[in-house]
Amino acid sequence: MLTFRVEKLVPGGYGLARTPEGVVLVKGALPGEVVRGEPKRKKGALFLEAPEILEPHPERYPKPLPPSADLPLVYEAQLPLKEALVKDALERIARLEAPLAPIRPSPKALAYRTAAQYARHPLGGLAYRLPESHELYPLEEDPLVAEPLAWALGVLRLWPLPTEEVALRGSLLEGKVLLGLIGGSPEALKRPAKALVREGFAGVVWAEPSPKGRFRGRVTPLAGERTLLEAFGPLTATVSVESFAQVNPPAMGLLLKEARGLVLGGKRALELYAGSGLLSLLLSPRYQEVVAVEISKEAVRRGEMDRKRLGVENLRFHRGDVREAAGLGAFDLVVVDPPRAGLSPEVRAYLKETRPREVLYVACDPSTWARDVGELAREGYRLAFARPYDFFPFTHHVEVLSLLRLGEG
Repeated sequence: MLTFRVEKLVPGGYGLARTPEGVVLVKGALPGEVVRGEPKRKKGALFLEAPEILEPHPERYPKPLPPSADLPLVYEAQLPLKEALVKDALERIARLEAPLAPIRPSPKALAYRTAAQYARHPLGGLAYRLPESHELYPLEEDPLVAEPLAWALGVLRLWPLPTEEVALRGSLLEGKVLLGLIGGSPEALKRPAKALVREGFAGVVWAEPSPKGRFRGRVTPLAGERTLLEAFGPLTATVSVESFAQVNPPAMGLLLKEARGLVLGGKRALELYAGSGLLSLLLSPRYQEVVAVEISKEAVRRGEMDRKRLGVENLRFHRGDVREAAGLGAFDLVVVDPPRAGLSPEVRAYLKETRPREVLYVACDPSTWARDVGELAREGYRLAFARPYDFFPFTHHVEVLSLLRLGEG
C-alpha cells in the first residue's frame, strides 16, 4: 500500500504522482491531493483506479457526480487545468511556443449534455457501465444531462424494457428527446415504443448490438420521429440518436461563431470527417465550392436535409472514407474535425502534398492535435490561432479550435 501526493493532471483524466515504485497514474485524483492505494501494473505503467483520498483538494466538488465525471472540481478551478493540458501538449509534443488564446468556458457547467447512453440494470432502472469493466453503477439522476434528458431518465427508470442499453438524444431548441433501444427484440419492443411516444418521447429506434460500436449494426425505426432540429449558435441542424453530433450545442455554437471569422475565404473548401457538415454549412458563404467528406450514411442523409432546408447550393457531400481525399484535388481551405486518434496518415500526407493555404483544425484530443500540428509546422505551416474550448465540464476532455496558415501570410 502506497501513500503519495498527486503532482499534476495528465491526458486521460489521470493524476500523475512520482513514487519510489515509479510514476503512478491515479484515476479521479486532483493535483495536490494525498492518496493511498495499491497500484496495479498494466500496459507497462502503474495505475490506481480507486484511490483513498487522505487530503482532498480544497476546491474538490462537494456533491455526488456520476462515474463519467473524472474532474470533480468546482467549475472555475477546472478551466486552468484544461488550458494547461493543451499548452503542455503544444510545447511538449508539437514543440511549438505559439500563443494560446484563453480557454472558452461552457455556457453551463451542469445540465449541459444533450446525449447520453446507459445500461439497463438487471434489478431495474438504469446504470452506468464503468469504463473497462462490466460493473454497473446504479443511476438515480445525472446532473450533467440537460433538462429534456433529465425528464427522459425519470420516465425510463419506471419502464422494465427488455433491452440491454438505452441511448438518448435531446434538442434544447425543441425540448424533445429521441430514444434508442439497443438489444432485445425489435418485434417485442414495438408496442412499448409506441407507448413511450405517447408518454412524450419524440421517436424511438431499435439498434442491433455490435462489437464495432454504438449503432454500427442494423437500426430499425419503431415509432415517431427520426430526427430533431437543434440550434448550434449561428446554425440550426438536424440531430438523431443514431450518429454523432456535439452534445453541448451552446458551446459548439460559440466555437462555430469564432471559426467563421478565422478563415480568409476563397474558391474551394473541403471538410474531412464532416459528420452532417456543420462547418461546411457555416463556411459555405465564404467559398464558391464546398465539399464535405463523411463515411456515415445517416450523417450524410441529415447533412443533405440541412443543406436543402437552408438553401445552400454550393455544398456537395461525398460519402466515403477521408483517405479518398487525394482524389478530390486541391483546395484553398481544408477543415478537419477528426476522432481522438487525430488525422490518419493518409490525410496528413494529403495535406503535405496539396498544401492548402489554410487548415482549420477542430480537435477533441490535445495530444494527437499537437502531434499533427507539429508535423504540419515542419512542412511550412504556422499555427496562426489556437483556443481551448470546454464542451465537457467535470471531465478531463477539452476541445481545441485552431487555424494553420501556410507560410507567414
